[in-house]
Amino acid sequence: MRITKLEHAALVVEEGGRRLVVDPGGLVNPVLGLRDVQAIVITHEHADHWTPEQLRRILGDNAKAVVLGPEGVAKAAEGFDVQVVHPGETVQVGGFALRFFGGRHAVIHQSIPVVDNVGVLINDRLYYPGDSFTVPEGVEVDTLAAPAGAPWLKISEAMDFVTAVKPKRAFPTHYGVLSAAGKQLSDARLKDVTEAAGGEYHALEPEDVLDI
Repeated sequence: MRITKLEHAALVVEEGGRRLVVDPGGLVNPVLGLRDVQAIVITHEHADHWTPEQLRRILGDNAKAVVLGPEGVAKAAEGFDVQVVHPGETVQVGGFALRFFGGRHAVIHQSIPVVDNVGVLINDRLYYPGDSFTVPEGVEVDTLAAPAGAPWLKISEAMDFVTAVKPKRAFPTHYGVLSAAGKQLSDARLKDVTEAAGGEYHALEPEDVLDI
């Protein structure tokens, strides 16, 4: 499996020449010319995880790609054909086995509604929780995409999350809101807890690739 880290929370996952896109949102440069996309997973409805423009770009080059997300995404993405997925489900699409967890976004503030959110385990190797600290119970996580910075997150919570998951490998995601100095701080703290649990930490930047 090859993982390409895009800006903020977006990933491109490649397996056997086929691709899966995760959370192509508004803090990501336009996704152009990407071929062989089998599916697009949108973990929740917030604009930093999807935009109509990004979906149109990807679907324009991959008309048969399946869009998957929770009910909140299906409602927000009016005009797009979204296959609704729920925690506990496994979906097979284009060579990818997608197992979903969680159900709700982490709390930002009591004044802000909590929306639907799903974490996704891809081909039993890569786990991305979306905007949540959902630990995939009963799963030995090979590689974790660990949220590194967000309005709903403090670094101690991210550290506790990585410690609870105990991945063999981890890399940072969801850091488009951080300065360069903030990214370095988060990387240092997440590296510490990943290595303390016996794993490897990869401080990926946009366009970096990780083969697992």
